Amino acid sequence: METYGPSPPDRDGDRSSGPLLALVTTDLRGAVTGWTPGAERLLGHTVADAVGRPVTELLDLPDLPSADGPDGREERHAVLPVRHKDGRLLVLPVSRCPLASDDRVSGSVLVIGPPPDPTAGREGEALSGWLLADSPIALSVYDTDLRHVWQSAEMRSISGMSGEARRGLRLTDILAGPEAVEWEERMRRVLTTGEEQVGDLRVRLPGDARPRVSSLSATPLRDAQGQMLGVCVTATDVTEARRSRDRLALLNDAGIRIGSTLDVTRTGRELTEVAVPRLSDFARVDLLEVLLRGDEPAPGPLVGAVRLRRIAELNVFEGVPEVLSAATDADVYLASSPAALCLATGRTALYRTTDPVISSWLAEDPVRQGKVERLGTHSWLLVPVTARGTTLGVVMFVRNRSTPEPFDPEDISLAEDLVGRAAVCLDNARRFTRERTAALALQRSLLPQRLPEQSAVQVASRYLPATPRAGVGGDWYDVIGLSGARVGLVVGDVVGHGIHAAAAMGRLRTAVRTLADVDPTPDELLTRLDDLVIQLSEESGTDDEAGGDPGGEAAADIGATCLYAVYDPVTGRCSLARAGHPPPVLVTPDGTAEFLELPAGPPLGLGGLPFESVEVPLPEGSLLALYTDGLVESRHHDLDVGLETLRRALITPADSLETLCDHAVKTLLPDGPTDDAALLLVRPRILDPGRVAMWDVSADGAAVAQVRAESTRRLDAWGLGEAGFVTELVVSELVTNAIRYGGSPIQLRLIHDRALICEVSDASSTAPHMRRARVFDEGGRGLLLVAQLTQRWGTRQTKAGKTIWCEQALPTAATPSWPG
Repeated sequence: METYGPSPPDRDGDRSSGPLLALVTTDLRGAVTGWTPGAERLLGHTVADAVGRPVTELLDLPDLPSADGPDGREERHAVLPVRHKDGRLLVLPVSRCPLASDDRVSGSVLVIGPPPDPTAGREGEALSGWLLADSPIALSVYDTDLRHVWQSAEMRSISGMSGEARRGLRLTDILAGPEAVEWEERMRRVLTTGEEQVGDLRVRLPGDARPRVSSLSATPLRDAQGQMLGVCVTATDVTEARRSRDRLALLNDAGIRIGSTLDVTRTGRELTEVAVPRLSDFARVDLLEVLLRGDEPAPGPLVGAVRLRRIAELNVFEGVPEVLSAATDADVYLASSPAALCLATGRTALYRTTDPVISSWLAEDPVRQGKVERLGTHSWLLVPVTARGTTLGVVMFVRNRSTPEPFDPEDISLAEDLVGRAAVCLDNARRFTRERTAALALQRSLLPQRLPEQSAVQVASRYLPATPRAGVGGDWYDVIGLSGARVGLVVGDVVGHGIHAAAAMGRLRTAVRTLADVDPTPDELLTRLDDLVIQLSEESGTDDEAGGDPGGEAAADIGATCLYAVYDPVTGRCSLARAGHPPPVLVTPDGTAEFLELPAGPPLGLGGLPFESVEVPLPEGSLLALYTDGLVESRHHDLDVGLETLRRALITPADSLETLCDHAVKTLLPDGPTDDAALLLVRPRILDPGRVAMWDVSADGAAVAQVRAESTRRLDAWGLGEAGFVTELVVSELVTNAIRYGGSPIQLRLIHDRALICEVSDASSTAPHMRRARVFDEGGRGLLLVAQLTQRWGTRQTKAGKTIWCEQALPTAATPSWPG
């Protein structure tokens, strides 16, 4: 007989509310030696009154066979009149069984009761026999050697053995296994401590498909002097209650553990961990390959061969779990395979190993068949993974020789509940993967693929997307070439995560580039960007009210932080302004690092508050670090700790900016970022003063010829004589326009950089514009000529007026080289 270990004790409260039983022990002469509290409550006599008196005299019972007589070794059951202490005559069931010790009869045990309902009339006799034949409470009595003495009819039903067959046997003689040994130890503990032992015992009886669960209670049996006479064990069949409890516990565990992340593979692994070994000995999750890419599977059942990828597998073999560590390559399951048939029908399938579907599938792969034989696999359960009308894959549950009973209808219902819960989590993970993939693609397409080479600065950058749980953020950075060999540096962070944050980041990055093209100061650029963010928030809120995005994430109230800087390599100075963004770090050539003290400014999108620019010198060999808060913020430390860690990381000697960039990221984010993080390292360069020429021009037409000649001589000195003709025309047109339409002071500046830059500044703030000159017009063609003869041209406002500039391409040989 196979047994299963007892569960932890299950206290059911006051047991006095159960059937009222009297247990009485007598010696060989019939004198009372033991009187239980139940006997006192049922018959009225106290222990002191009863012990020592003949039981037949005390209870006015008919003569019972002597314990040592010819019938003394036989059990007797009868319904007899029993005298109560108050004189009433009770008709009660009485059972007598011998009390043996060392294979010698030493007395008897009388089981009296329970009393019939006084209102039952003639039904009292039938009720009296209920305890012996029909009571659901099973009762056994063991002597001090823990040998069986007596059992009720219900105990006989549970044990499958008659009282004669069990008499004199220990529990371990009847039940095999460590569980029986443990319960016998509990019974011995009752004898030694007198304390009740309560718990569950799982027993498989002959002919049962599943083990039964009995709730056992072992209590001491004593005489009047307190001497231990034996142990009484009651048992109640709680199989269905325990199965229901175990089912609810498994479903509750599944609700807690399955779907803890939005990762498809992790969710599949959690499903197998919940199912094995409580439901099956083996579990495997196979999903459609398109699901792992975040694509939408075809709706409805799948007919024919299917391509599945195994994402999770857990097998318990001989008590040792074998776990699939990572998703495998996709496999094609033929239309005749169990998995394909399950997906085609869209319904749960239950098989035995001998069924044709399983046996033919195993025959296709000798390795698979050998493993099934080695494990003793006998029962298969395949459940389709379906969520929101879409089939996602299939889960296979298998039982081996470790669990002899096959799956039954209750197991099918439980497996479908588990897979149904996991299916919703898997579909949520699939949707998240799809959105994250789209957001990442959008974000990477909007970020600079590579930073353009600039004469003014040397740069290195890193962007780290957030963990899948947080979602894609809206961090960005950029390096923008400006007129006059200057460069714009920008880093920003859109509040929130997801595709809306990535899209907002792209719009703001484009806006910054567009605004930078007109050369505003950093504070002016942030002011215009702030207006744009307010406008975008209003438009998004209007769209949401109109139902423009019913299923998407709310996009209203866009917020962002930003830092914008303009560096001029001619002067070696940098103008910066920030809108709620962390301050930049400046590392001087002597290795000192400090955070620049810039007015914080409000975040973008608040409106009505000013931004301020600060101009600082950037010495040759210094380093400027721009970053987003994801690099320095952490749940494990304060912001100040992160900022100090960044400062220390930036003063570490490194062979290159790329190496320093990697070192800073690894130091600050050793376990990866929880939020998007961006880092932009900038090493400024100073333009050689010999490559810059400036002339002050008087407001006299005769000065045009003079500055034209001076510019030609400077070009010759730079070795750019080939550009002299175009430069003469450009200088003539721009200086003439400044004299004619601008105001003093007027200045001409030539810069020999990657291109030849010509700038003419005057005191007028009126911006020039090209116009269409008529055939006989004497003027109006100057800017048209400049636009046609140069690569690009433009104008920018200055504190004193405006500057008109243009750039000419240079031969490669004439392009100056910069130190690395």
